[in-house]
Parts: sequence; C-alpha cells; structure tokens
Amino acid sequence: MLIAFSIAPSGTGRKDASVHDAVAAAVKIVRDSGLPNKTSSMFTELEGSWDEVFDVVKRATEAVEPFGSRISLVIKADIRPGYEDEMHGKVSRLESALEEPASAS
Repeated sequence: MLIAFSIAPSGTGRKDASVHDAVAAAVKIVRDSGLPNKTSSMFTELEGSWDEVFDVVKRATEAVEPFGSRISLVIKADIRPGYEDEMHGKVSRLESALEEPASAS
C-alpha cells in the first residue's frame, strides 16, 4: 500500500499561521518508522502494509495534537496487492513513458 497524507493543526494561536513545528513532529514519527517514505512541500508518502501505514499515520496525527485545537488529515491511498516499492516504481514507469515516442491510437 502506498499512501500520501497531510496533517496540519488549526487553532494554533500563531500570528504567522505557520505549522512547521507540528509538521516536523509528524514527519519525525514517519522517518523513525523505518518504512519507505518521502516528504514534499504538501504531502508525505509512505509505503507498507495496511496496518503498518495506518499505525504510523495515527501516531503522526497524535504527535500534532499538542500544536492546535483541531487537526486536518488528508489521505490518498493506492492499494495494489502484489506490488512493492511503488513509491519508485510508479515514477520509473512514468519516466520511461515520457522517454518513449507517443503511440498512435
């Protein structure tokens, strides 16, 4: 299972509305999990079994709780049994397709 998720607190009381400290707490949980992961400016991708990834998401969400009065959690999942390392495989297939000449229908 490959998931992309984003966690952000609201009601932080910060004048600049920054959530970087909360996001850092969540990303630390993800990185310490040992599961394959990648963080971009908007989402964190995580790969593993259903139980593994959702355990990490739960713990990352709990790590954000102290930073605000409310939490927003967005999750997108790609569930494809029998496939592993899709974090890299999907991108590799895309890059290969971009290098090939387009085929006519």
